[in-house]
Amino acid sequence: MDAVRRDLADVRLAERVFAPHYAAPMPRALVRGVALRASRDADSEVLAQLQQGDLFEVLEFAGGNAWGVAPGAGLVGYVDADALHETAQ
Repeated sequence: MDAVRRDLADVRLAERVFAPHYAAPMPRALVRGVALRASRDADSEVLAQLQQGDLFEVLEFAGGNAWGVAPGAGLVGYVDADALHETAQ
């Protein structure tokens, strides 16, 4: 799944996707298990359960959430920002 929204896209997609802004992925490791959600809303659809130590490539931090790519699951979504370690392990 490609990390593309109306306002932002993963810079790795710049050659094939137009977006007003692009972001470079910031690799982070999860410090605890967390739900990968379809939207920022806490009650939104859970796409996957990510595990402690999993990699998450952050494209945006906003409102206590991080939006990006869970490469192990092959999915794009939102996680709680406080579940991320500053640098990937």
